[in-house]
Amino acid sequence: MQIRVQEAPFDYGAESARFTDGCNGIGAVVTFCGIVRNDGGALQAMEIEHYPGMTERALTQIAEEAARRWTLADCLIIHRFGRMTPGEKIMMVATASAHRADAFAAADFLMDYLKSRAPFWKKEFSGDSAEWVAAKDADEAALERW
Repeated sequence: MQIRVQEAPFDYGAESARFTDGCNGIGAVVTFCGIVRNDGGALQAMEIEHYPGMTERALTQIAEEAARRWTLADCLIIHRFGRMTPGEKIMMVATASAHRADAFAAADFLMDYLKSRAPFWKKEFSGDSAEWVAAKDADEAALERW
């Protein structure tokens, strides 16, 4: 299990290759990469804050929960903090398992958790304004399946 909270950008392809190369005896790897989205075209930047130590512990706990629920050979969570612009990678999840169903389910579970419960705070900057991003009902509802 690998958990990284970092300010620096990451190379999604290199991280995926490194993760896959480290897994033996598996039949499936599922990866997901979250990107700063500019829905309305006005977003200039997003800033993500977190509490060091607390965030890593929370991500470790949810990765351990995924490993209890599904048979995983490994999992990776990378989440960035700091200022990012549209098109930049925010986060990555990778899961490895002997079978695809476990890898997909665990990755989906981790994504739902990261979207709604992980201790990150996001502020969006557009023009002369800045607004904190509020929790979305759809993200909260997605957790109910787990």
